[in-house]
Amino acid sequence: MIPEVRDAGVELRPDPARVVADLFLPGESTPGAVSRAEQVIDRVRSLPREQVESATRGIEEDFGSRHAGFADLLRANAEKVGAGSLDDDRRLLLGAAFTAERAVEGAALCNPSAVAHPDQSGVPVGSLRVAIALRSIGEGHISAISFCSAVIGPDRRWTFDERSLPLARARLSDGEWALDHLRRALEHDGAVSEIFNAVLHKLPAEVRSSDIEVAIGELPGEFFGHYESRERVEAIRLVGRSAYRVEFPADSDLSQRVLLPAADEERGGMEDARFVRFVEDDGSIEYRASYTAYDGRAISSRLITTTDFERFAVHRLTGTGTRTKGMAFFPRRVDGRMLALTRTDGERILLARSDDGLDWGDETPVTAPAGLWEVVQTGNCGSPIETEHGWLVLTHGVGPMRRYSLGAILLDLEDPTRVLARLDSPLLEPIGPYQDGYVPNVVYSCGALVHDGVLWLPHGVGDGYVRVVSVLVSELIGAMSPA
Repeated sequence: MIPEVRDAGVELRPDPARVVADLFLPGESTPGAVSRAEQVIDRVRSLPREQVESATRGIEEDFGSRHAGFADLLRANAEKVGAGSLDDDRRLLLGAAFTAERAVEGAALCNPSAVAHPDQSGVPVGSLRVAIALRSIGEGHISAISFCSAVIGPDRRWTFDERSLPLARARLSDGEWALDHLRRALEHDGAVSEIFNAVLHKLPAEVRSSDIEVAIGELPGEFFGHYESRERVEAIRLVGRSAYRVEFPADSDLSQRVLLPAADEERGGMEDARFVRFVEDDGSIEYRASYTAYDGRAISSRLITTTDFERFAVHRLTGTGTRTKGMAFFPRRVDGRMLALTRTDGERILLARSDDGLDWGDETPVTAPAGLWEVVQTGNCGSPIETEHGWLVLTHGVGPMRRYSLGAILLDLEDPTRVLARLDSPLLEPIGPYQDGYVPNVVYSCGALVHDGVLWLPHGVGDGYVRVVSVLVSELIGAMSPA
């Protein structure tokens, strides 16, 4: 029996009006010349007052509604380049000269991950509000993690909520490290050295990046005599700063929040967040996500945690299971340990284990490509979903012509390394009108959810936009063949 896959008739398209404003610095000047930034500052200082006032009014009219706290943003950028003593209009104009807009999803919007929203107030009985993380792709193919919401119901209906503008401005602050985790992270990066040991001996049990700077500053000068010392010190700093916190204004809507690259290892993008509603053994609830960090050369899996989608902690993960992309966390512990699906070897699904949710190893193979549609590789498409029959795992397979299709397997609840059943053919394929896109021949998801016996599967089409389908869980499992 082939399960009926029902299209919800809704989609999300990228919106180029969803922009952020970044500090903009002109390129380098020729050797021996005055810096280009200094030349821009001098030009703004020398402009007639009337021209400055007119230009400032025009900039506010053209851009003020596109950014929260626009004037304060311009003043802050003026200070960053050394504004000095200026009247407010000239300070605003100088800030604008060193500011540029960036469309966070000017290129594409894809790879959604859906979880039950922490706020269900006002939702009709029988319906469910859903929080959705999205991969937003902008200029230079740099990805960020954006959000939106939807409501499932009444009946078998999915309705995306309207996305609000302008985007909210986030406040970034230092993250916290347990000293043992910091040590593992430095070892993970191969940063072990005498300086490494000397710095760690000076740190408290709970560490912030500011503590690392203090410890480095207290090192004797002899530690810096070796030619590699500067590189090793910078490696320690980068690891320390890779943990950070992000807080959005409480009055912002979920759809106004975007997690932008902030750590060095993310400078090439933050991709494919896989969120799960994680319930600890004591009943506490936390939303956890793995995502792919790209620094322009290498990839790694990193961690996002939140309880409310307003305040986020972003952190390093360590261990063999984090050296590639596509981790997906289980929604609870199994036999006292946290579990995650990984694809460390690039082509199979494996199960990794962790005691603290930060260091992942002890990997066991779960399943390898079995059909032609996944002959190149297979992997997960989000966190396992617990059902009475077993852990339902949506998978992706890459077949001939690098076609990405979606399938499903069922894992044993007590021993998730044991595959109970699988679909023999894809559940969803990029065929017909869904063949073309920003990246052709791709359907892909980072997380589905079940509500009232229906599996809701939001997915990216051609790495360009988002659609939603649904299927009855009973039909899906009934269509699987025993493994």
